[in-house]
Amino acid sequence: MKVAVIQFPGSNCDLDVVHVLRNILNIPTDLVWHKFFQNKIYDAAILPGGFSYGDYLRSGAIASHSPAMEEVKKMAEDGKPVLGICNGFQILIEAGLLPGALLPNDCLKFVCKWVILKCETSRTAFTCLIPEGKILYMPVAHKEGRYFNLEEDLKSIWKEQQVVFRYVDENGNPTLEANPNGSIQNIASVCNKEGNVVGLMPHPERASEKILSPYKNSDGLLLFESMINYLKR
Repeated sequence: MKVAVIQFPGSNCDLDVVHVLRNILNIPTDLVWHKFFQNKIYDAAILPGGFSYGDYLRSGAIASHSPAMEEVKKMAEDGKPVLGICNGFQILIEAGLLPGALLPNDCLKFVCKWVILKCETSRTAFTCLIPEGKILYMPVAHKEGRYFNLEEDLKSIWKEQQVVFRYVDENGNPTLEANPNGSIQNIASVCNKEGNVVGLMPHPERASEKILSPYKNSDGLLLFESMINYLKR
């Protein structure tokens, strides 16, 4: 088992993901410059957070045309796990690997805070160990994370179980106050129809050690452990 963390110009959460995989989970992991990424070498790929290409045009727009993304598309077609975190989520959206769009936050400001999430589906490569309805705590840090989709497409992604996480309050309710960026229907994460490609705005790598969490948990680790479990099937 070998995982690639793909580094783009402007990535800044890449080493955090590498640390979690290598040092906490003991998974062979390479930090790979986007121009050199080859999917055949790896069992899974993670697109980390940051500001690829300075977020010019739109967040993730330029990176979505990197040669690496053609390789990522092949991985997705082969059923290999692909995770996009924050800017990585934006890149997956721009590359057409995930449905919808990510717009500027409704407050028009950068939002950096811990949020509460509810798992809506356990069928993905990154939630197969997370019970549906489970509450998790992770931080967000973004300015363009407001998920949007058309009404008809929203009906479709709910029907296909493509909504992975939603922002909720402590009681598990998707309230306005619990929504940090104005995402439609409080959606924080979506997947492709097959469930092997997942994108989310919260940062699981920043919530994978109890010492980093004000809630003294390591909820983010569940996503990476799910990926490992998925690959062992």
